[in-house]
Amino acid sequence: MQLRRHTKLFAALLFVSLFVFAGVTPARDHGSSQLRLRANGFEIDVFTYRPDCEAPSILFVFHGLKRKAKGVREKATTIADGACLMVFAPLFDKARFPNWRYHRAGVVRDNRVQPPSHHTAPIVRELLEHARRLVGNAGASVYFFGHSAGGQFLSRLTAYTPVPGVARIVVANPSVHVVPSVSETAPYGFGGFTSGEAAQTRIKDYLAAPITIYLGAEDTRSKYLVNNAAAKRQGKHRLQRGRNVFRMARELAVRRGWPFAWQLVEVPDVGHSSRRMLGAPALYRALGLPVVATGASSGLLLYEPAA
Repeated sequence: MQLRRHTKLFAALLFVSLFVFAGVTPARDHGSSQLRLRANGFEIDVFTYRPDCEAPSILFVFHGLKRKAKGVREKATTIADGACLMVFAPLFDKARFPNWRYHRAGVVRDNRVQPPSHHTAPIVRELLEHARRLVGNAGASVYFFGHSAGGQFLSRLTAYTPVPGVARIVVANPSVHVVPSVSETAPYGFGGFTSGEAAQTRIKDYLAAPITIYLGAEDTRSKYLVNNAAAKRQGKHRLQRGRNVFRMARELAVRRGWPFAWQLVEVPDVGHSSRRMLGAPALYRALGLPVVATGASSGLLLYEPAA
C-alpha cells in the first residue's frame, strides 16, 4: 500500500514537473483561471476557462481595443459550455503591444513593413502549443475568434503570417480587413508586403484559409471606426466593409479558379457588441460547428452575395 502511494506521488510530481519545464502551469479541471505563459521571449497573461466536459477543443479569443482579455474570456463561456471548448484569452497589453504590434500583427509600423522578428505571430504559435499541452490533447481542434481590434489582428495574422492548424478563424466586426489585392498596400492589402508570383501565391493561400467574416447586421455606427482613405475604400461602415471584402475575395477566387474557404455569417439585430456576437447561436455556424438552434429565433443568417 505504501509503495502504491509513493508511485502515485511520483507520477503526480512528474506530471507537474513536465508543465513547469515547459513554462506552463496546469489548468484546473473546470472553471476559470489565469496563467502566465512564456512565448517568444514574452511573459503573456492568459485568461482561461475550462468547461465541464471531456476532451475539449481549443478556442482562442482575442480582445478588442480596450484590451479586456478577462472580460472577453467571460463572454466566451456560453459557447465554451455549449460546444466543449477550452477558452484561452491572451492579454496583449498596450505598453508592449501598441496598435502596430497588435492590430497590425507587428507587420507594419509607420507605413513600413517590419522584419519577421517584430511579428506577433510567433507569440501566438507558442501560446497555441501551450494550450495543446494544457488540454492534454495534441490533436485537439483549434478555433480563433477576434472581435473589433481582435478581428483586425486575425485578418492581418492570417493574411501575412498565418498560424497553421486552425480549423476556423472568425473575424468579427473589424474596422478594416486585408483585401486580396496588391493595389492596396499593407496593412490593408498585399502591396509592399510581397510582390510578383510570391504575392499571388500569398493571396491564393489567404483565400483558401478557413476564414469566417462574422458581422452584426446593425454594426453601422462610427464609434472607434478606422476612417482613413484605405479604410473608406472598403465601405462606409463595418457591415458594408465586411460584405464588400467578402464579395471581392469570392469573385477573385472564382475568376482565378482558386480554392475559396471563406464564409460570411451575419447576426440580425446585433451591432458592435462582442458579448452578443459571442452569445449568438450563429457563432456555431461561424466556427463550423453543428448548429444547436434553428429557426427565426436562432439569430442565424448566412449571407451569400449574388453571383
